[in-house]
Amino acid sequence: MPLLLAFTGRFTPHRRVAVPRTAGDLNPSGVEGPVPGGVDALRALKLSLIAGTVFFIGTVYWTGTVIIEFGDVPRVVAAVGVVLMSMYLATYHVIGLLVTSRVIARLGARGLFFAPIGWVGGEFLRGVLLGGFPWLPLGNSQVDVLPVAQLASLLGVYGLSALVAYINATAAFALLRSGRSRLVAIATAAVVLFGIAGWGTLRIRDGSLMRQGTPIRVGIIQPNIEQSAKLAADSDARQARRIFTTNIAMTRDVVKRGAQFVIWPESSIPFKFERDPRGEDIRSLAREVQVPILFGSDQQTGMFEKTAIYNAAYEVRPDGRTAAVYRKIHLVPFGEFVPLRKWLFFLRPLVDSFLDFSAGDAMVMLPIGSHQASTAICYEVVYPSLVREAVNMGSELLTTITNDGWYGHSSAPYQHFEMAKMRSIEEGRYLVRAANTGISGVVDPYGREVRRSAIFEEVGLVEEVRFLTGRTIYARIGDVVGYVSLALVLLTPLVLWRGRV
Repeated sequence: MPLLLAFTGRFTPHRRVAVPRTAGDLNPSGVEGPVPGGVDALRALKLSLIAGTVFFIGTVYWTGTVIIEFGDVPRVVAAVGVVLMSMYLATYHVIGLLVTSRVIARLGARGLFFAPIGWVGGEFLRGVLLGGFPWLPLGNSQVDVLPVAQLASLLGVYGLSALVAYINATAAFALLRSGRSRLVAIATAAVVLFGIAGWGTLRIRDGSLMRQGTPIRVGIIQPNIEQSAKLAADSDARQARRIFTTNIAMTRDVVKRGAQFVIWPESSIPFKFERDPRGEDIRSLAREVQVPILFGSDQQTGMFEKTAIYNAAYEVRPDGRTAAVYRKIHLVPFGEFVPLRKWLFFLRPLVDSFLDFSAGDAMVMLPIGSHQASTAICYEVVYPSLVREAVNMGSELLTTITNDGWYGHSSAPYQHFEMAKMRSIEEGRYLVRAANTGISGVVDPYGREVRRSAIFEEVGLVEEVRFLTGRTIYARIGDVVGYVSLALVLLTPLVLWRGRV
């Protein structure tokens, strides 16, 4: 809201006016007076870039910590990298907010109601362009406001972003206007907000998704292996044995407590499953406990110059055979591949330490008896479209495996878990999350936490979930709000330019 007010706070007169305006259109007191001609575009550019950069520095600051600790990068270089990354992410929002400033210039205070379109257009573009980075969309701020968050089952997280931006635009409008127009704006926003919250409350209270489907008890393994030990396991047989035996012992324990399907975290074994004799121990374990096991492991294909490495998830059947292999599609920039590698000479210590992973190209279903589940590896779960694709392919249960041990005690594991919860609401599915150092847990189809672990604890969780087959409206229509908003952001400047007189 302060950014929107800033857009309306300084105007520069134009000689030409696009359309006739009502006198006093932006006068907070409502007194008749001359109408300014337009918003200072340069001011809007600077304010939106500064606001966006500050926001992303405050939310993805932990990327700097990671490259300092694990990439041997000087603190100054890491700090510059975080600022540059934040500025890059902010540019997507600058695009939408600049268009918003032009609309305000034409329509006055009423143009503030274009802000939800401008914001969501930029946010959606950030999530899809160049692989996308849809980290912490505005709508995710409502994931724990459960009655409001149910809107995601209709319009997805971008619909929630539009709602939050609309309420803030209304507040800004109310501060700039007085009289009947202010009352109408506030009353309309109140009806929209309380109408959505009322419907969401009834949806949760109905709870029909909690009674549908087939139940299954899932075991979640959180072995709490520190990242330094995982990195050392390649050359330290003692560490590798400790990691492997911990997962095996915890699996036996959760099966004794009733688990019918066991999930290990991302990269949970210190070797390549298909290329190491120890892989047979996992097959033997599955035959011993007679339950399917899902676990993360690197997969290598080809030889020599044709070698490809994938971050993969394997499912082993109760008879020990491989049921499915899913290869991670959305790779982490500077974590699993280095974009523009040859241009980043100033980050050479970090760049040279990485062997780029290859990206998978298809969603894969995981057969669990007569049912189907799906998984998302690490930050893939923040992509609404990927999880929606899985549901539309027949996934009845969402799972996600991750290793957030890279991020220490920062806010990253908490942010990651909160974004995963949104996928449950969007798709009307249970979501099971196994994280090496936490947060692991189970989320129900309404976004409620059934069980949640603490970070940096060794724990095996066993919880009942349900295979569900119904599809939400969002699962059927997808990110319509995002596409429409982006289209309007791109078309509005053309409309404004054609409408000049």
